[in-house]
Amino acid sequence: MKLRIAILGTRGIPNHYGGFEHISEYVSTGLVRRGHEVSVYNSHNHPYKDDNWNGVSIIHCYDPEYFLGPAGQFVYDLNCIRDARKRNFDVIIVMGYTSSSVWGSMYPKNSAIITNMDGLEWKRSKYSKPVQNFLKYAERLAVKYSQYYVSDSMVIKQYLARKYAVNSRYIPYGADTITPAEREQITPHEARKEDYFLLMARMEPENNIETILEGYNQSNSEKPFQVLGSTDNRFGKYIAHKFKNDSRIEFKGSIYDTAKVRALQNNSYLYFHGHSVGGTNPSLLEAMASEALIAAHNNPFNQAVLSKDAYYFSSPAEVKELVETVQRRDTEKLMVSNNVQKIKNLFSWESVVDGYEQYAMECYLDFNNGKIIS
Repeated sequence: MKLRIAILGTRGIPNHYGGFEHISEYVSTGLVRRGHEVSVYNSHNHPYKDDNWNGVSIIHCYDPEYFLGPAGQFVYDLNCIRDARKRNFDVIIVMGYTSSSVWGSMYPKNSAIITNMDGLEWKRSKYSKPVQNFLKYAERLAVKYSQYYVSDSMVIKQYLARKYAVNSRYIPYGADTITPAEREQITPHEARKEDYFLLMARMEPENNIETILEGYNQSNSEKPFQVLGSTDNRFGKYIAHKFKNDSRIEFKGSIYDTAKVRALQNNSYLYFHGHSVGGTNPSLLEAMASEALIAAHNNPFNQAVLSKDAYYFSSPAEVKELVETVQRRDTEKLMVSNNVQKIKNLFSWESVVDGYEQYAMECYLDFNNGKIIS
């Protein structure tokens, strides 16, 4: 069965922005290779200007975010939806709902609407109370105006079932295992095999960066701690200032070279993953695929992915203990190996494309027969 599929809700492909663009890139090209006709909506500000990318049709829509700020995202999504109403897509996959679900009543009536419900965005501490309330409202609208739902985490799937009594399809993010060429992407000085701690994250409170660095700051470790991520925002400036007198902590800024990031993860002694809100986090999968030994914030999202194959922390004291006591022995090697097998068996991009293709076909058939998928 050949379907006409559109992907909305991202700034576009190829990926220059984040998680939804990353997965859209892989899913769209994967579906094209399987014979489907796929279109992805791109912001007119996206650096890629052609109308086709690796067999995927690119539809450019006006995006005023560059001068309206976040409000421009709502206008951009509206423009994408209005364009989609003029086309005859069998299935529309909406990545997220923050700025699109308010236009849900305008979704094309002749297309099956699948929404990837993202993480619990309203839990993010960076948002003010009014914004958090709006995000809860947007979540309700996404449930109301979509017929079908994707959860990238079993925790999100259970939440949607409990709160809205909807049966979403679990399809996680994906990752590719590290290649020999990627291992060679850093200099010998940068490599310092297993001689540094590492974290990579946006500078936001819910990523527990302060907890991690506070614990490390209290430790007696002589290994440096590399921090990847821009410190230009308010919280980032606060963090950089708070730990400026600890010469062991090295703020490296953002590194957009994926191969280099993966090499740094691969070479680290212990990789700290502090994310506590959202579904299956792409950077966590990348660390697993890069054969990093992982210490993760102790929460259901991370536990659902890592199970027993990671160290966990909830406080600076627990970080300090890990920094001072974790060894790289057979037990740790097995944890790394088990996580690589999870990438190959549960989180490979082929399995992710399989999931989206199968669900899209099921939703198309169900939508046209008027049945409910169980």
